[in-house]
Amino acid sequence: MTTPLEESAGTGYRTGTVGIVGRPNVGKSTLLNRLVGQKISITSRKAQTTRHRIRGIFSDSKSQFIFVDTPGFQRVHKNALNRSMNRAVHAALAGVDVVLVVLEAGRFAQADRAVIDLLSPATPAVLVLNKADLVKDKDTLLPYLASRASEYDYGAIIPVSAKTGLNRDELLAVIRQYLPIQPPIFATDELTDHNERFLASELIREKVFRLVGDELPYGCTVTIERFEEEPAQHLPGHRFCRISATILVGRASHKAMLIGAAGAKLKQIGTEARQDIEKLLDARIHLELWIKVKSGWTDNEATLKSYGYD
Repeated sequence: MTTPLEESAGTGYRTGTVGIVGRPNVGKSTLLNRLVGQKISITSRKAQTTRHRIRGIFSDSKSQFIFVDTPGFQRVHKNALNRSMNRAVHAALAGVDVVLVVLEAGRFAQADRAVIDLLSPATPAVLVLNKADLVKDKDTLLPYLASRASEYDYGAIIPVSAKTGLNRDELLAVIRQYLPIQPPIFATDELTDHNERFLASELIREKVFRLVGDELPYGCTVTIERFEEEPAQHLPGHRFCRISATILVGRASHKAMLIGAAGAKLKQIGTEARQDIEKLLDARIHLELWIKVKSGWTDNEATLKSYGYD
């Protein structure tokens, strides 16, 4: 017996990839999470939180959208980590069916121009104006929209709010038009093609960025040393995972920031990360965190590759 989704796959079902690009801190990851309907990509107010190409998947009765969130493209910092993130942006643009160019509604900077300069006429582009709900005087958007429309041949311009979900369905309907007719590539209940180890490491790194804030430079990463699943003896039928992770920083002073007074900060990071991991993986989690100091890791190509950066 075929499912409605399988039937539609043979009668005009659409599946394709959608790149999400923009300068740092315009809300690309929040937009991805909103479009997928689940937290897949980590978010914080700290620039360059996203470092990898994060793939989120949303399937409905008509289409399968494979979203690719990318690091914020920038030309300020020149170390190996930033070069790796910029390569991720170029790679994502080269292999998608449509590109979402994300701007902050009412704002336009040279960094936004640098992103637009990366676009290829061969790939359709949709301009997404995020944080539209924060624009108090809506009349100011009209000349702003006219300026943006004159700068590039966008297929559509959609004001949205990744935070509230404003115009989410309208954006999906526009994107759907650009997806090729073909069956789903992933199982329709999949939300991402990243494994659980990766997702756990990202959620831990998010808590580091959110809870330590601007005191800690963004030059830290998280590696999973141990990820073991075993039966939850006290909760039959439930998953139980033991995770041991290392937070890598560049200086001893950064380690002290992460530990905090009497270990309070590290405990808070661990508690909040564990809660998010449990929610995402639908499992009980035992999480251990360690901190390691490795000077110069952000500008060492070999080290970056060993930590999973392209």
